[in-house]
Amino acid sequence: MGGITPKDFLRDYWQKRPLLIRNALPGFNGLLTRDELIKHACTEDAQSRLVIHKKGKWHLQHGPLNEYDFTKLPKKQWTLLVQEVNHFLPSARDLLKKFCFIPHARLDDLMVSYAPKGGGIGPHFDSYDVFLLQGMGSRRWQISSQQDDEFVADAPLRILKNFLPEQEWVLNAGDMLYLPPKYAHNGIAEADCMTYSIGFRAPSYHELMMQFLIYLQDDLAVEGRYSDPDLRLQVYPSEINVAMLSQVDSILKKIKWTRTDIQNFLGIYLSEPKPHIFFEQPTKPLGSDLFLRQIMKNGVQLNLKSRMLSGVNKLFINGEIFEVGDDAYHVLIKLANDQEILPPLYMNEETEEVLYQWYVNGYVEVIKD
Repeated sequence: MGGITPKDFLRDYWQKRPLLIRNALPGFNGLLTRDELIKHACTEDAQSRLVIHKKGKWHLQHGPLNEYDFTKLPKKQWTLLVQEVNHFLPSARDLLKKFCFIPHARLDDLMVSYAPKGGGIGPHFDSYDVFLLQGMGSRRWQISSQQDDEFVADAPLRILKNFLPEQEWVLNAGDMLYLPPKYAHNGIAEADCMTYSIGFRAPSYHELMMQFLIYLQDDLAVEGRYSDPDLRLQVYPSEINVAMLSQVDSILKKIKWTRTDIQNFLGIYLSEPKPHIFFEQPTKPLGSDLFLRQIMKNGVQLNLKSRMLSGVNKLFINGEIFEVGDDAYHVLIKLANDQEILPPLYMNEETEEVLYQWYVNGYVEVIKD
């Protein structure tokens, strides 16, 4: 953090103002090559986009891509973006651990982009916080605190029409730029370069409310049924009468929730895998005894796709709740915090059963030698 402590960063910069950090990761030149990124973009599991700026027009192609798509590209002014690189690259998870001063519940993913000279996706806003870490090559970043959010008409991306840069820097390998939400920015490749974007979730109020109502409907149980024994003859049969309005108003007021409901909702919602993510169960799972012997020797870690959070004596993993006793909780919360538990492991029977169930589900795996 360029000599700034995490505590000072959160107080002075987080969601407040940008921060340029020179040499944030000394010696960092990236985690994968251009060809490796293209290979991932051509798989069904990865979410990828190809953005081309040609003759003043923007073009967008969603993945999965294929190798032929990359043979017909111009020499410059295009960008490949691949989301969730941390789902298939162990070193990406290690990189994200450096940002654990931000709660896991806020982390979204690691996106990696590649661009030849002049490549970029145009000036735009993000609705979330982002750290832009430069890998190989260099990229020029222009930023602005402008409020003008008019977008280019008919563009497939939300590109700002009237971008007015206020500050500008060239970032080289290992440099990093932090931007709070709604800070306009434009990144342009100076030469072939790769940028690592660490993004954070910021659900809209509408999304939170809708998802919470969906959560409530699964557990809501209210007795009774609408009735009107004192129904009176009304002049206009199409009219929704006052008595019905009043009764339904009183019925809806029976919807109530507690802080426990909110915690359970957040744990499920924020750890729920995205719709395109699936977990592969072991084709030939180890027996429980052999599994336990191996993790006692080598340790256990989350599958790269797993998301795990913790509450009060409960754990949330991939949209599921596990309420456990104190002993199991004190062991398993290490997995939630560090994504791994290294030997020595001290486990009671409940801990062993939970870990084995997660292993069979494909949520955790034995750390390899």
